[in-house]
Amino acid sequence: MAPNVIVTEIARVLTDTQAFYILVYIVAPTPRDILQSETTYKHIEDDGSVSPAKPLPSWKSTLDQRKKTARAKGDLSDSNNGIEAADVFMSIVVPAFNEENRLGLMLGEAVQYLQKEYGQVRSGPTVNGGLKHRHKGAPEQPNGHLGAGNTGAQKEPTGWEILIVSDGSKDETVDTALEFARSLGTESAGLIRVASLVENRGKGGAVTHGMRHVRGKYVLFADADGASKFDDLGKLVREIKKIEDKNGRGVAVGSRAHLVASEEVVKRSFLRNLLMYSFHLLLWILTPPATAAIRDTQCGFKLFSRPTLPYIIPYMHSESWIFDVEMLMLAESASIPVTEVAIGWHEVQGSKLNVLWDSIGMAWGLFILRAAWAMGVYQRT
Repeated sequence: MAPNVIVTEIARVLTDTQAFYILVYIVAPTPRDILQSETTYKHIEDDGSVSPAKPLPSWKSTLDQRKKTARAKGDLSDSNNGIEAADVFMSIVVPAFNEENRLGLMLGEAVQYLQKEYGQVRSGPTVNGGLKHRHKGAPEQPNGHLGAGNTGAQKEPTGWEILIVSDGSKDETVDTALEFARSLGTESAGLIRVASLVENRGKGGAVTHGMRHVRGKYVLFADADGASKFDDLGKLVREIKKIEDKNGRGVAVGSRAHLVASEEVVKRSFLRNLLMYSFHLLLWILTPPATAAIRDTQCGFKLFSRPTLPYIIPYMHSESWIFDVEMLMLAESASIPVTEVAIGWHEVQGSKLNVLWDSIGMAWGLFILRAAWAMGVYQRT
């Protein structure tokens, strides 16, 4: 091939690549700015009244300030990714968009488990201030928590919190959540916080927003429909502890993959099952190897250790149904261990997923997401 032809071909490829980069840059989603009112929450006071809006604690704001100070000194190392200590053992983030009819049942199952397994400690304003603790070196319980034991060992916080993020709901989702909290009485009502997004961001946006403001050593996001068996949270805690790295980072993915051959799934429509398998094929083709190996990326029941959050949450872009995949890709790129854990699950009526159109949207979103990260449109900055 003549040299001038080679040069022409190289120029054409570069031009096409530049054009594709510009296209991806234009269509790749960029999260909108967070409004001031969205950084507040309400809860039930001891006298049963609804509190005024209070500022949400934000580990991310603290981290951003520390990184900004370090960068000003020329320090760009990962040593600045540390996160402040946990106040409670378990945080639950529940994204909720118009969920007045399903939220109460889900919260009932969650609180029953949390009260039984992790206690109910209402933390003070300082990290671990006034908290009871369990201790490392002590026997582990079925819920994944450490039992009381060697008082000379490192302390582990107990207690829990639930942060419900109303994603621009137009119904009585917020009132339903607060009324449920009120029904728990003085001891537990204040452990449920409700944050409201002014406009709908999408499930991914609501989850990411909530996870910026959690106080737990472990953080679970759980769908508001209650389809996942909440009692299986203990399984996720036990399994994540087995794979955490030396920095305490790890992700446990609740999985329904073992149910693929079950009667409930088999009886679904041909179109729904076809789309499910097609999406799995796209994941296998488009995502990096560790993410592609996850058999169920979309289950709304995922557990993160606290040290994992700074490597994922600040870099999230997708706010749609495909956000789970971005979380897993970010975990993989940061060499964070991930384990898949079989959980109980059942179909719940009232899903807002349009099987055909949302599947097309997820496929498009996955393609753009992968292209944006691969071409440098998205970066860890």
